[in-house]
Amino acid sequence: MLKCASVYTYELDDHEVAYHEIKEQIAQKIMLMENSVGIIMCHPEFIYSGALKYICEKLPFDTVGVTTSSQAINGEAGELILTLFVMTADDVTFKTGQTQSLEDEVEGPTRAAYEKVSAGMNELPKLALVFPPLILKYAGDVYPNTWGSILSNTPVFGTIAIDDTVSFDSSETIYNGENSKTCMPFVLCYGNIHPRFLVGTLPEDNVLAYQGEVTKAQGPFVAEINNMNAYKYFEERGFASNGAPTDSFLFVPFMIDLKKRADYDGVPVMRVLTTFTEDGTAIFRGNVDQNSIFTLSKCTEEDVVSTAIDKIKEINAMAEVHGVLSFSCIIRRMVQGADSLREAEGFKNQLEVPFMFGYAGGEICPTSVKNGSAANRFHNYSLVTLII
Repeated sequence: MLKCASVYTYELDDHEVAYHEIKEQIAQKIMLMENSVGIIMCHPEFIYSGALKYICEKLPFDTVGVTTSSQAINGEAGELILTLFVMTADDVTFKTGQTQSLEDEVEGPTRAAYEKVSAGMNELPKLALVFPPLILKYAGDVYPNTWGSILSNTPVFGTIAIDDTVSFDSSETIYNGENSKTCMPFVLCYGNIHPRFLVGTLPEDNVLAYQGEVTKAQGPFVAEINNMNAYKYFEERGFASNGAPTDSFLFVPFMIDLKKRADYDGVPVMRVLTTFTEDGTAIFRGNVDQNSIFTLSKCTEEDVVSTAIDKIKEINAMAEVHGVLSFSCIIRRMVQGADSLREAEGFKNQLEVPFMFGYAGGEICPTSVKNGSAANRFHNYSLVTLII
């Protein structure tokens, strides 16, 4: 049976103390079984200080993860913190690996890394945990789409690296203590593991009256809405001026109905508008399907917190929950303003099972798993949760 535990350290400078804190908490909370793996998240300062590498090199299992801006586990929430979510079992096998650089392409290096790590396994994994780098030239959909082409119907869950800087230049992925800006570490889970998923967006009451159809688009580039230049469309509604999105629009997500897709399961996805090109094409953080119908939705700090609390209550009511991984869009943190730990503290104070919570540069999670087939999606502005 799978067992999980969450541990942490705030210690940056004395590496032996940091490792001792992690080691002692693991010993107090869980007995390691035949197979173990650690999902690790930390503030980038743990990389610069050398603490991350020191800790990972001493742990008796592989560690895979990313940097983030703030985090929470049971009883703790903070910014300058390192957290570790340990999974251990006799009847679950964890196979870890990392791609070569994805700077030039994603699919080739990902497929090569998967084939190397999965060699000798006679079945597909029950779950893939993936931790892509933040490479801004890619729409985030490239990651779940690539893994979907490799793994067919396997659920894919994960978070894109992020940090707490304005430019996100310190975002790194982590594999066994080594950090990278271009490589993607991952965990393949085989055996007796049965993942469930939740996606939290915003209350239906928040949907605005602005609706339309994406009439010309390719990938994350939307040229026309309702047969009108995209910039003109947003400008007429007060969400763009002087060639850029207005400040108010940064926190108004674009909610897309994917019913034109053959695998649409009734769950909309959310997109964030990042900028406009000189010709008025809107650029989104993820792909936007041509002919999809969309609405706009407003968001406040209370909306972020309330959607998190709703999901926490839902998880607490579930049976046979061994552990939880939950990742929230970095913009949800920004919406919270000065009190930016409220969502994290909601998890810290109310979630009753072992968990790890952190912020994401993009969220990867199935919107459903039906008849053995996972509808793996890339999300913006969402709270995604894995329940195991």
